[in-house]
Amino acid sequence: MTESDTGVHRSEMFPTDFVWGAATSAYQIEGAVQEDGRGASIWDTFAHTPGKIADGTNGDTATDSYHRWNQDIEIMKRIGLQAYRFSVSWPRVQPNGSELNPAGLDHYSRLVDGLLESGIQPWLTLYHWDLPQALEDAGGWPERDTAHRFADFAAHVCDRLGDRVKNWITVNEPWCTAFLGYASGEHAPGRREPAASIAAAHHLMLAHGLATSALRTRSDGNIGVGLNFYPVYPASGSAGDADAVRRIDGVQNRLFADAIFRGGYPADVLADLAEVTDLDMIRDSDAPIIGAPIDMLCVNYYSRFTVTADNTGTGSASAAPTDVGSAWPGNDHISFVANGLPQTGMGWEIDPGGLRDMLIRLSRDYPGVPLVVTENGSAFEDTLVDGRVADDKRVSYLRDHVDAMSQALAADVPLTGYFAWSLLDNFEWAWGYNKRFGIVYVDFENQRRIIKDSGLWYADLIAGRAMS
Repeated sequence: MTESDTGVHRSEMFPTDFVWGAATSAYQIEGAVQEDGRGASIWDTFAHTPGKIADGTNGDTATDSYHRWNQDIEIMKRIGLQAYRFSVSWPRVQPNGSELNPAGLDHYSRLVDGLLESGIQPWLTLYHWDLPQALEDAGGWPERDTAHRFADFAAHVCDRLGDRVKNWITVNEPWCTAFLGYASGEHAPGRREPAASIAAAHHLMLAHGLATSALRTRSDGNIGVGLNFYPVYPASGSAGDADAVRRIDGVQNRLFADAIFRGGYPADVLADLAEVTDLDMIRDSDAPIIGAPIDMLCVNYYSRFTVTADNTGTGSASAAPTDVGSAWPGNDHISFVANGLPQTGMGWEIDPGGLRDMLIRLSRDYPGVPLVVTENGSAFEDTLVDGRVADDKRVSYLRDHVDAMSQALAADVPLTGYFAWSLLDNFEWAWGYNKRFGIVYVDFENQRRIIKDSGLWYADLIAGRAMS
């Protein structure tokens, strides 16, 4: 694929050491859920519960990447990826949340070696939502002990892989785990307990801090946390809508980042959450653990939010959860509304400028911390015709968001890398297999992989062939 030549290669708008990669997560691609000693995760249980997954499927096979990782690395090489972000399945390493399963670590050791032999940097995410079911049975993330169990898990993984892995992400999108998992019940473990979701949010942050400390004693690599950010706009100029912005921005964008970079949770957000629970799970000694210095802030960006306090919104627009109030404890009076922007197949509004603005804001609010876009992508209806997937909408999405990053760099944002979500079509959580995010098409009947036009465009970008 080529673009009209205006004389500037897109890659020239980025530093020469800028990292171009793609990302996946374990439950979404691995399959092999009962092989080599792996235990059950909350997503195994959730996906096998009737009515929880839109298309009635599960991740038992997914893209079979547990067996096909060599094939996937060959595809990465064809695209020219410089880095691959993947997650380690906690129940594969500790089937019951405590006892170590060496065979599980053997798999990731082989994967890391294969990546390095191919000149691809491994970027390892420790937690991408697959809590061992045994720990959920003991109370899950609302229980403080789960954070300590996670630190033990991090130590085991680093002891085995820390000599080769130099980039670590502790927890991915704690907002989703806490509030979609324990408040709205849309994600595993499917609980609808607002007070428990707030405890889960805090213990995920404590887990991040404890894991950071465990990694520091074992690795000289870079440590970061993965947070999903959304710019939040008011639907009108009313005072109520302004407060709606404050509330949603607080829970989505400030709650976790402020705890890490500003020494504690935002006071106004705590006041909002205190309407739901007494917050006695937060101890004074937790703040310095959570606020341990990290080396990078990993930014996941997909869309924007527009909110109103008049409670007349659709509830499913602008990437908002289906059940708005229950996913935002204490904010049942707030609705999410659409702005008429183009949408992805998820119904998420496409706003590349929001990525630029969010990166500029993060560099301002948390100065001195390098930023990496660790997830950015789109689901569309993909059709395989004569061995080709002509996903022009995804190409446009990627191109426009890459351009937004170049604008952020021009504004002196310390942005160091980009990971497209996702490398492969995969099991898209509660949607199952009917939402395709991959830059590589997967035929789930036979596991055939085909690089889409978006993957070919990305290869051109990395190689310096894509024009601005």
